[in-house]
Amino acid sequence: MLVSHLVDAVLAGVLGLLVGSFLNVVIYRLPKMLERQWTAECAEVSGRPPAQDEPEFNLMRPRSCCRQCGHVIKWYENVPVLSYLMLRGKCSACSTPIGLRYPLVELSTAALFFFCVWHWGATSTAAAWCLFCAAILALALIDWDTTLLPDSITLPLLWAGLIVSALRLTDLPLPQAVWGAVAGYMSLWLIYHGFKLLTGKEGMGHGDFKLFAALGAWFGWQALVPIILMSSVIGAIVGIAMKFTSGLRDGGYVPFGPFLAGAGLTAMIFGPTAILEAIGL
Repeated sequence: MLVSHLVDAVLAGVLGLLVGSFLNVVIYRLPKMLERQWTAECAEVSGRPPAQDEPEFNLMRPRSCCRQCGHVIKWYENVPVLSYLMLRGKCSACSTPIGLRYPLVELSTAALFFFCVWHWGATSTAAAWCLFCAAILALALIDWDTTLLPDSITLPLLWAGLIVSALRLTDLPLPQAVWGAVAGYMSLWLIYHGFKLLTGKEGMGHGDFKLFAALGAWFGWQALVPIILMSSVIGAIVGIAMKFTSGLRDGGYVPFGPFLAGAGLTAMIFGPTAILEAIGL
């Protein structure tokens, strides 16, 4: 029985490697797809003619290629982790270094998928939490790169949390999931507008409201306090460290989404109450 359980978890990890490879595509391409969409919408509103002969660009096309020399990546150069090791972290055509993030995302997704199946077994519940992990990981890295939390991920994640609760795939009752989503959104919405009234500045993006609402839908309203506390503490520590190392970007800000995402993953693995214990409350 233990061997069978381990095999299921390992297979989930292998699936996680493949999903992680796709997440690398999503993390890079989705923001650029949104930029194209916004540019087209602005042109339409202003009455300008749309861009002509713009090449197709989505999650499937064009094929992945080296950003330096344009070398189209062959299938055997795109095997998760193994290809990175075989290529020694460099493009096979021009030897431009390939970012270490690519295999790290694949390995992280594999580890999270392994954990979900090891913890919940080869069940629908494990599949739901694997979906949660993939979405959270993509959101964290997109926000870190671009300060964007796309609606195309946050809103489906929110609805998925409510559906998972309605189907009783988790122990969270549906009313708690609904009120978790409401409380998650409204709490940051109120903080945002209060901060703006006092300072005249925007302290966070609207995507943070939606991500926190999604976490509320998955964990319930009771988990929101430990999640926001952990994300705030870690965010402050990272922000201070980046300030002293001159790592802050223009404007001196640090996106909040990655820390919300990290607290969400921590809540999934250890439970919300463990977060309070970890930060000494």
